[in-house]
Amino acid sequence: MVPDHMVVAFASDDAFTLGVLSSRLHIAWALRAGAWLGIGNDPRYSKSRCFDPFPFPDANDPQKQRIRAIAEELDAHRKRVLAEHAHLTMTSLYNVLEKLRGGVAPDALEEKERRIFDDGLVLILKEVHDKLDAAVADAYGWPANLSDDDVLARLVALNKERAEEEARGLVRWLRPDYQIPRFGTPKEKKELELVGGEMRDGGAVAPAAKSAFPKEDLAQTVAVLAVLAGASAPLGTEAIALRFKQGRRIMAKVEAVLASLARTGLVDSGDNGKKFLLRRAA
Repeated sequence: MVPDHMVVAFASDDAFTLGVLSSRLHIAWALRAGAWLGIGNDPRYSKSRCFDPFPFPDANDPQKQRIRAIAEELDAHRKRVLAEHAHLTMTSLYNVLEKLRGGVAPDALEEKERRIFDDGLVLILKEVHDKLDAAVADAYGWPANLSDDDVLARLVALNKERAEEEARGLVRWLRPDYQIPRFGTPKEKKELELVGGEMRDGGAVAPAAKSAFPKEDLAQTVAVLAVLAGASAPLGTEAIALRFKQGRRIMAKVEAVLASLARTGLVDSGDNGKKFLLRRAA
């Protein structure tokens, strides 16, 4: 499938990006910033107006992992119902979802819409989107129940803050590996050359300090997800454990986290279940 000139495609394998762009906060921004087209005055997404100036949240790792997890859940739900029911389309799902958000009760839907509602599990779709909206709002440090006008006002103010930061030399890169080599300062480019404790040109540097493996269950899950998110190939239990100060002593705990992630479908396992890779949205 090849996007045509009216389709904007975001080349990212990070579900955090998918989550933020799928949230109500970005939609409120895009509807105001974008253009309008056609007889129906339909909204048109413009990269230069909707995406480029949009200020992403400066989220911490736990917040990013929560957004990633919900975005993957959203992606999986939509793919599953579309694969199971040939009459469903993404547009039809969201048309029914918008009616529900507008206050229409399921029993008041027309017969065709009711079939879409039932087969597409639209109530579950709504619940996942509500969770995503709350998680993205939390990443901004804002209440989840803001009106669209309040969301827009805060995003405009944040855009102004970011512009002032960038004028002082502080850039919050969304894709540093791609953007810094092209637009970064010499210092940022030099820092980016540090990979796994070694310079790309072979020069030796001190290895990066390892962090301690957390004690709490939720924090352990976040820590393992963060390791998998940064991995370009499947990792085994030992390889993940060695990323932390405790090393092999935490292998049993890491294995328990991986088993839980595999059961919930957040990771794929290979090599007879000995190696794991974060499942990413396609």
